[in-house]
Amino acid sequence: MDTETQAADPAEEPPSGEHPALTDDEYALLFPGQGSQSVGMAGKVLTVYPNAQHWFNRANEVLDYDLLHLIEHGPTEDLNQTTHSQPAIFVASVAWLEALRHKWDHAGWTLSPKLVSGHSMGQITAMFAARAVDFDEALQLVRRRAEVMHAADSMRPGGMASIIGLRDRVLRRLVGEAQEEGTLVVANDNCPGQTVVSGDEAPLEKMMRLADEQGARRVVRLPISIASHSPLMSEAQTHFSEAVHSVNWRDPVVPVVSNISGGLMHTKEQLAHELSEALTAPVQWQQAVKTMAAQGSTLFVEAGPGDVLSKLVRRISRSSWTFPVSDDDHGLSHRDYPDKSDGIPK
Repeated sequence: MDTETQAADPAEEPPSGEHPALTDDEYALLFPGQGSQSVGMAGKVLTVYPNAQHWFNRANEVLDYDLLHLIEHGPTEDLNQTTHSQPAIFVASVAWLEALRHKWDHAGWTLSPKLVSGHSMGQITAMFAARAVDFDEALQLVRRRAEVMHAADSMRPGGMASIIGLRDRVLRRLVGEAQEEGTLVVANDNCPGQTVVSGDEAPLEKMMRLADEQGARRVVRLPISIASHSPLMSEAQTHFSEAVHSVNWRDPVVPVVSNISGGLMHTKEQLAHELSEALTAPVQWQQAVKTMAAQGSTLFVEAGPGDVLSKLVRRISRSSWTFPVSDDDHGLSHRDYPDKSDGIPK
């Protein structure tokens, strides 16, 4: 598991008042990473957009197993395995993206975001959405990513924990103290007051104890044994980089916002470099969202299962509006979204 955002607190209410008047390119498309998967998540998008079946069928051919059956029927423990959950999130997110594209086409709109970005593994989905890589190669890259991370887990198990409610300077001081026991780093800067740490078992346990003693609002051990975005992934990163550089990349048609620097990526070389560093580098999600807001994105559309990224955005950029395409009750959101005026979860 690599996008450890599932322990986030409920987001605050979105801004009140008049909805913004948006032009066709004042929104960013976001894509979630591992951790957003759930048994049955494909059924929701297939209900509102049956043609999404194409992507699942193609995934079955590429992967040589029935991914859709696993997503729909589980069991949960099998879906949550890294080698299954990462491809599942990628394909489900592509399906939601195409459902949104179809809805907008029907309403006379063109899906043309200002920027795209994904959280951790979601970056590969973002690169696919930016037409920098074909579906088959992107899915094969996701599978390879999952394989090398799973192998790293068996060689040197570690873990991750979400720390909520500590000031940044306090958290980093505690990380320094815990590092006396072994490798521990800040893995994800998700939003103000919510950080994920990653590393060896002993320092991780010490960090959790220290954070609790310092009054953290929540300290949550994530249910995984992989220390993503840490030096424990060094060997996995080497193997993954080889796969990254075998891909037939193209320059993205829309800038992709980096997880590592928070900057804009315009070339295929930048995309390959990002992925070649991503397994060991921390996810600077807070900076990425700030970049998108500074570039004029006033609406953030989350294409994928769940609404984890939308909640984080509303804690980072309080004047922004968010729209998670997936809706727990209705599948593709039933709100009148093509006019871009009602992108607010009620």
